[in-house]
Order: sequence, then structure tokens, then C-alpha cells
Amino acid sequence: MSRPYLIDRRATLKGLGASLALPLLETMGWAEAAKGKAVKPPLRLGFMYMPHGVIPDQFWPTSPETFLKSPPPALESLRPVLDQCLLMKGISGVPIAPFGSAPHALELSTWLTACLPDADKRDQIHIAISADQIAANYVGSLTSLPSLELATMPQTHKENQEGLNEGYYSHCSFRSPTQAVPAETNPRNVLNRLFGKTDKPGNIAQTDPLDRQMLDLVIGSAKDLRRTLPQGDQHKLDEYLDSVRSVERRIAAMEYRQKEAALEKAGVSSSKRRASDSPPIEIKIPVSDKRSEYMQVMCDLNVLAFQTDTTRVSTYIGSTPNGVSYPELGFADMHHSQTHHNNKADMVAKVAAITAFNISQFAYMVKKMHSLREGDGTLLDNCLMLWGSGLEDGNKHSRENLPFIIAGKGGGSINTGRFMANTKGNQGDLLTTILACAAIPLDRPIGIATKQIKEMMANA
Repeated sequence: MSRPYLIDRRATLKGLGASLALPLLETMGWAEAAKGKAVKPPLRLGFMYMPHGVIPDQFWPTSPETFLKSPPPALESLRPVLDQCLLMKGISGVPIAPFGSAPHALELSTWLTACLPDADKRDQIHIAISADQIAANYVGSLTSLPSLELATMPQTHKENQEGLNEGYYSHCSFRSPTQAVPAETNPRNVLNRLFGKTDKPGNIAQTDPLDRQMLDLVIGSAKDLRRTLPQGDQHKLDEYLDSVRSVERRIAAMEYRQKEAALEKAGVSSSKRRASDSPPIEIKIPVSDKRSEYMQVMCDLNVLAFQTDTTRVSTYIGSTPNGVSYPELGFADMHHSQTHHNNKADMVAKVAAITAFNISQFAYMVKKMHSLREGDGTLLDNCLMLWGSGLEDGNKHSRENLPFIIAGKGGGSINTGRFMANTKGNQGDLLTTILACAAIPLDRPIGIATKQIKEMMANA
């Protein structure tokens, strides 16, 4: 295909005080692509976490042969994209001795580090740089955000298991052995970061719930660009701008309902609702009866960040140990308390429902990525998305077979559509292999790793 010109991959749509990166168009080249070489989208890495493990017999497939056609209940939401997924049983976690009484302080903090904190400095953060930050150090200079850290809950949980620093309970990203990376819980702030709207250098400006002026300025720039694009790129640009508008409206709706609910609580009638109408729901994070809506907005923002090449590395802590309930599922019991079920059927059913719910949010994000065209394939083709937990079974605090789901082909580096029932390796091996698939050079294995898991690779 002949092209009269190529748009720089780092081109942005700009308005007054706002800019928005573009999706990959056919008339673009990636900023770091060598001259004369085919345009190839970059590879992105995403990590999404859920605490407390799973109900094993509802998570693991019965066999590799039945994986695609008869997935277990926990994976039902992934059925349309199971051919894009890889499941591996046999990945062991980090042995936690000498911290035997600190399973919840360590399930998240070891998840991307694959190593234990320094036992002689328990009250301080002293662990290891995490896999996502290793990747960010290598590819972060190519994007406006080196990495994006998201969370559903504020990172403020405090507990004194084995005298360990409270930061271990709610952080999975560590920029250095002594520096935890904070995660953003406010979708508005994330959107502002993606738009790059600031009031002065280094500060994010506050915006109205639906800042149409900002978007209109950006879209006005898009109209000028649109006239220079071929028809296929025009269609892609239109779809992209529609998705940006959609995310903005959903965030605005959440904020509006939160404001309405607060006024209702104070006895103030804030709208022209009929007396017979139900009161507006109160959006309160983390204990909300619409956690799915909040999580899906955060997932949309993650997709948008990847689609615009604003970042190539992300983490999303769906929830943290202790203090989390799921009223949207019809019960108010805390996640942690239900994991100690001692095989009581009603409690097992609740944990299974919580697991399926969290995986369904991951599925929402993965399916959206699979629906977006990029280059010669989809956005998902150029991603490696990892969902998992730092425990296998919360009832036993076991770590022998950590639950992991990999989605995306990693630019052709991963062979998907499989369940590997007898994998030999640990979580350090898995993280080391994922970074190898993303072409991230390592001067040493990650944490307890001793090898790469070659059989998960496409060329194995």
C-alpha cells in the first residue's frame, strides 16, 4: 500500500490546555520504528489482581481437551475469548517462611516481585523492584506515562501481621526495593492524566463533570485531521472519539449520582424526580452496590491508555485483602471472612460468586481489547494481560497452584487457547517469561525464578 506521508505516531489532537493521543492509524508509523521496516504496534503489559485465591474446583478446567468448549464456572465470562487466553496450573508462589503468620501482607506484595521482604527491616518497605516497573524502566521513555497504576480501594489498610509495614498489604508495584508506587483510585484523575490537561506544570487541573469545552476543542482538531485521512482511518478515528466521549459520560454519570445521593442523605431534593422514583444509588468506593460500573470505567481507562500509546505498562488492583464486600452480588459478607469457609456450602458459593465477578471485569476489558482493531490485528493481539491472585485457596492460605490467566498473544510471542495442566515453575519463572515475551532484557531472573517457562511461548 502506497502512502503519500506518514503521521508521526506521537501526534496528538490538541485543544486549549488539553491534548489527546491518537489510536494507531494506517497512515502512522511508530515513533521508534526503523526506516524501511513494516509498521508494527508495540507490546503492552497489563496486570490485574484479586486477593484471597479461588475455589479450585470451580476455577481449574477439568482437562486441556474441555477447556475451550466447557470452561469451569469461574471462567464463563471469558468464553468468547478463551481462544485468546492461556491457563497454567502448577505455578507455585513464594514460600513465606519466616513470615508464616502474614499471608495477607505477602499475597499482594510478592505478586509481582516474587520475593519476600527483608526480615531484618520489617517495619520498612524493603523488598524488590516489581516486574511491571522493570518493564516500565525499559519502555517508559517511549510514552508520556512510563506506567499506570490503578486500584479500586484506597491503599490505607493497616494490620500488624509479623510486624510488616502496612504498605505491603495494598501495593503490588515497587519502583525500587524501598519505594512502593501509589495507585490512583479516582477515574476522573486518570482521565485527566490521559488527556494531559493541567493548570500549570506538574499539576492536574480540576474539570467539570462533563468538560464538553475541552473535548470539543480536541474534536475540532480531529475534524481538521480527518479531511486528510483515507476512509478506513476516518472510520477508526470516529470510533475512537466516540469511545472517549463514552468514558467521559460514564464518569460524569457516576459523579452526578454520587452528588445526588449525598444531597438525598442530607434531606435536600436535588432534582425533579417523581416521589415514586427510587432514590439515586450512592456511589461510594470501595463499598458500593455498583462496583462493576466503577471497575469497568477503570478498565476502559486502561484500554484507552493502551490504545493511545499513553503507556505500555499498567497494574490494576481490583481489591485488597480484608474489608471488601460485594453487595451487588446480593450479600454483604466480607470477602475475607467468607474465604475461611471450612467447606460450608453457602460460604463456598459466595467466594465462587466473588471470584466469577472479578474475572468478569477482567473479561470485560479483554473483550473490549479484542474488539478494537490495531495494525493487522486487534489491540489484544499486541498485549499480554495477566489476571491472578497471590493465594491459591484462601481457606487454607495455600500457594502451590496460584491462579493465573494470561490473555493476549503478546505480539505473537504467546501460544493461546490452551490449558496447561501440569506446568512446572514458580511465579518468578512466570514473570521472567512474560518479560522475555515482551522483549524486556533482564540482567537476572525475577525473585525466586530459576528459568523461563518455554512451553508457554509460541515458538516452543
